[in-house]
Amino acid sequence: MVRHYGVLVFKKEISEAEIEESLRTMKELVLQIPGLLDMEYGPYSSPEGMNDGFTHGFLITFDSEESRDAYLPHPIHEQAKGVVVPRLERAIVFDFVVK
Repeated sequence: MVRHYGVLVFKKEISEAEIEESLRTMKELVLQIPGLLDMEYGPYSSPEGMNDGFTHGFLITFDSEESRDAYLPHPIHEQAKGVVVPRLERAIVFDFVVK
């Protein structure tokens, strides 16, 4: 199993509706790309304050590294990136294999 997670900062001019549309677009990939098991997202909500300005996060679960690797260049993923990426100011994405 592979976890693919990220933290995001949307551009200042992006509305809450556009942010929600972006994250929903990512979540819709679950039913469309084989091996993508789940996607969760939400705004930063910790009182700890260690978010370094990042405002939203997501977590995608894949059944295998092979499924993750197939997802990265998948045309449906590329289409979703076309919605999300132009709206971002900053992003960090990190993958790890679950032990």
